Amino acid sequence: MSNKRIVPCLDVDGGRVVKGKKFKDIQDVADPMELAKYYDQSGADELVFYDIAASQESRSVFIDTIKALKEVVSIPLTVGGGIRTLEDIEKIFAVGVDKVSINSAALSNPLLIQEAANTFGSEKVVLSMDVKQVSEGTWEVYSRGGKKTTEMDAIEWAKRGEQLGAGEIVLNSIDGDGAKDGYSIELTKAVSEAVNIPVVASGGAGKKEHFLEVLTEGKADAALAASVFHYKEILIEDLKKYLNSNI
Repeated sequence: MSNKRIVPCLDVDGGRVVKGKKFKDIQDVADPMELAKYYDQSGADELVFYDIAASQESRSVFIDTIKALKEVVSIPLTVGGGIRTLEDIEKIFAVGVDKVSINSAALSNPLLIQEAANTFGSEKVVLSMDVKQVSEGTWEVYSRGGKKTTEMDAIEWAKRGEQLGAGEIVLNSIDGDGAKDGYSIELTKAVSEAVNIPVVASGGAGKKEHFLEVLTEGKADAALAASVFHYKEILIEDLKKYLNSNI
């Protein structure tokens, strides 16, 4: 599984890592610095940091927090939340971040993806999508933290994101988020087959088999998870041994 990545995610609000279920019932988990150090030492391939309140509060991501985080981790770091302009992106890269994740701003201004890719390189620009199933074989993109549908087809938005220059897609299944019932294999496979850039599956990890399933049947390039790693229900070292034996 040398080309498959395991990616823990820190959803941060008010300076603390939090976790909910289907984007609701948010609970406090831990200090982001402590968790970041733990993941850096436990074999994670990358780390994602989302300032989940930044967009809702119409502010930029907390640069000081990101700078401190970058100082305690050696693995690649992706940052998202409150990114609306090229200036926001430039400030994030200035403190050593490897990739930026754009979600809400891309929906209101798709050309931001293109501008960011042209300025900083596609490999540094991630399109993050919050997606919910609306009927059999059909998914729509949601905004405002999964609260409002854009009525935009998820597959078409993924394809457009690639055309605009995104180098990677993080595909967040709202239906699966925090449920631990498994990733949305049908959704992940559909998006993975529709684009030629890496797809990171997110939402639904509950056991090792779920990771294997989404990385094989779902054709994902990476699997992102939060609570199963935060609460040490699955240890990354053990997960990688399992995957190496089965992929």
